[in-house]
Amino acid sequence: MHRILVIEDESANRSNLKALLEANAFQVQTASSIIEATENFALPSFNLIITDLRLPGQPGTDIIQLAQGVPVLVMTSYASLRSAVDAMKLGAVDYIAKPFDHDDIIEIVGNILAKDPGSVTDIGKKRTEQEIGDLIYGKCQAMRKVFTLMKKVAPTEATVLIQGETGSGKELAARAIHKLSQRRNQEYICINCAAIPESLIESELFGHEKGAFTGAVSARNGLIEAADGGTLFLDEIGELPLEAQARLLRVLQEGEIRRVGSTQSRQVDVRLIAATHRNLKALSRTGQFREDLYYRLNVVQLKLPPLRDRGSDIMGLAETLLKKCSKKLGAGDIQFSEDAKRAIKDYHWPGNVRELENAIERGTILCDHNIITAELLDIESEVDDINIPQGLISPNQVNTGYQIGQPTKSLSMEDYFQQFVLENESRMSETELAQRLGISRKSLWERRQKLGIPRKRQS
Repeated sequence: MHRILVIEDESANRSNLKALLEANAFQVQTASSIIEATENFALPSFNLIITDLRLPGQPGTDIIQLAQGVPVLVMTSYASLRSAVDAMKLGAVDYIAKPFDHDDIIEIVGNILAKDPGSVTDIGKKRTEQEIGDLIYGKCQAMRKVFTLMKKVAPTEATVLIQGETGSGKELAARAIHKLSQRRNQEYICINCAAIPESLIESELFGHEKGAFTGAVSARNGLIEAADGGTLFLDEIGELPLEAQARLLRVLQEGEIRRVGSTQSRQVDVRLIAATHRNLKALSRTGQFREDLYYRLNVVQLKLPPLRDRGSDIMGLAETLLKKCSKKLGAGDIQFSEDAKRAIKDYHWPGNVRELENAIERGTILCDHNIITAELLDIESEVDDINIPQGLISPNQVNTGYQIGQPTKSLSMEDYFQQFVLENESRMSETELAQRLGISRKSLWERRQKLGIPRKRQS
């Protein structure tokens, strides 16, 4: 079904034209001015824009440049040759004089769309792909599927759940969805649920009233309220405490919030995008995540592939990041040496895109003669960052679920890590765990993130 935007300041004319077009199987949105149209709608998503020539604030022909290739039909009560010619010179595809016959405008609209029924869609599609590409790189088949889903879900109000490993680009995907949505000119609020102390998270999200708790010397808006009318991105939503999950569920169900310490609810209009590297469905089965909230979040699920599964994207992304980094640092024309290219292709990138970006920035800063070598990337030394001392952990020492005496080679390094951490985290500190595994605390944290093993909360 073709989508048409009607811009007309007279409400009666606007309503009549909308009804006429809808009666002829067109999907119609309306606005009373250029400002209202650009603020409320993504113009490239329409197949045709019909605008009055005389509008409050600025002429209707101003929409031609803003429409980014979408055909514009101009309506005018001043049916002179001059106004028609001027509109056509500015890029309008046609014009029609008011008052017009219903059959005439339906015929004109039909002719415009029939010239190339797919052309407008293609223009909007190319524009959408360009906007996504400005934020997140991907040419492999897996990323193309992701982009296709993003383009479908962005113009809607559907809640989106983005899943992927740490560093795989979940926040960039959320930002792209917002940028392509009808809320693109409204607030985009990003919250990392894992970065806010559990004791403060409800106040941060929902706000609080004066005197609600010690230190609440004045009332304060929460971040959800700050996102009213726009998009709220909750990163690492799997770390959200159960009580805050119940409050968030009410936001999704009823569109309202209640500040901490308040008895009054407030209405909010927020589009929610959530992200996690954890398996929320599995967590819901064990009571660590509300099942009803999971199903509310999981309207559209977007799965980002890890960098190691993106084939030729790895080198293409590396070159793109190198150009951005070189420009940011004013480093001129930097290139990878052949051994650096081989290292980038062969490495498994447990930290995904974030790790690649950090390695390239490090190489750009340290390189001589504008050449980044494999040594400067400093990734080979991290290929086997879990260096378990000989005899420290074996299938007999850790309750892995494997039979005693089974050959050690049947257990991967990740198996050892996961089982050892789960068995010992209640009686060892993070420092002790890292020492026993022969890794740094930073590597321990990164491995926890990669494998979805949250740090056990102290009771």
